[in-house]
Amino acid sequence: MLNAMLTRIRSKWVLFVVIAGIAGVLSAAGRAQLAQKERELLFRIELGTPSWYGGLPAGVQELHLAVPAAGPQRIHAWWWPARSRNAPALLYLHGSRWNLTGQARRIEQLHEFGFSVLAIDYRGFGQSTGDLPSEQTVYEDARIAWGRLAELEPDAGRRFIYGHSLGGAVAVDLAVALSTRHGGVPAAGLIVESSFTTLADAAAAVADTKLPIRWLLSQKFDSVDKIAGVRMPVLLVHGTNDRYVPASFSEQLYAAAAAPKKLLLIDGGSHNNSMRTGSNEYRKALRELFGLGRKG
Repeated sequence: MLNAMLTRIRSKWVLFVVIAGIAGVLSAAGRAQLAQKERELLFRIELGTPSWYGGLPAGVQELHLAVPAAGPQRIHAWWWPARSRNAPALLYLHGSRWNLTGQARRIEQLHEFGFSVLAIDYRGFGQSTGDLPSEQTVYEDARIAWGRLAELEPDAGRRFIYGHSLGGAVAVDLAVALSTRHGGVPAAGLIVESSFTTLADAAAAVADTKLPIRWLLSQKFDSVDKIAGVRMPVLLVHGTNDRYVPASFSEQLYAAAAAPKKLLLIDGGSHNNSMRTGSNEYRKALRELFGLGRKG
């Protein structure tokens, strides 16, 4: 029965977490073992490079960021400066499964929008060292990367945070952390694409189950309770044809966020192609909410 369930839901990453929780409970596995399995199935790290990766884009500089609290561990990053010296700079936070080589197309699109982009692989992904990631370690990695972006672009008014899918929850956590600091503008804006309210909500919606998923999961990624504390403009983007994470989650995040904010639903957009499918709408939203791309 369990094997049949796994076959039916293989393409839906959030359901892997649900099955891991159920299996752990049924087999009386210890809490530590269950959490380990949950993290393996949540992050689903693919080794190597995807078939569509065409090589490091011209102009990208490879960086390695130290993790002071973790000894020799380091975070691998790409830094892709924009052509204009006055361009906005953006921290790119990816979701599960693929490392930076699987993100090249979306990073290239953001660079074409006019951003300088600092993109990182969390520890455990790609060339970053370290063990299996957790909710806590990816939050830590994002904060370390933000510190490096602040060195590359000292003007907080030109620094943005971007997160896709699971990376959207990481981006929200970073934005809240920055918003609680005293003095000045924490950042120019937050962009969250194809993300969810909480990991448990996403799993329950796709699984269509009444099981107490929230109590089974050790990884929470609770964006909906955090986003009201974000003190910067927020752009939420979602494709209407997202088969993995329903667009209704971005609508709920939008409702919970403080103004200024904007919700951009890309008609026909999927979980991964909204930036390309709705590039014109995307540019317009960046201009209207953040003032990016304006002439004069």
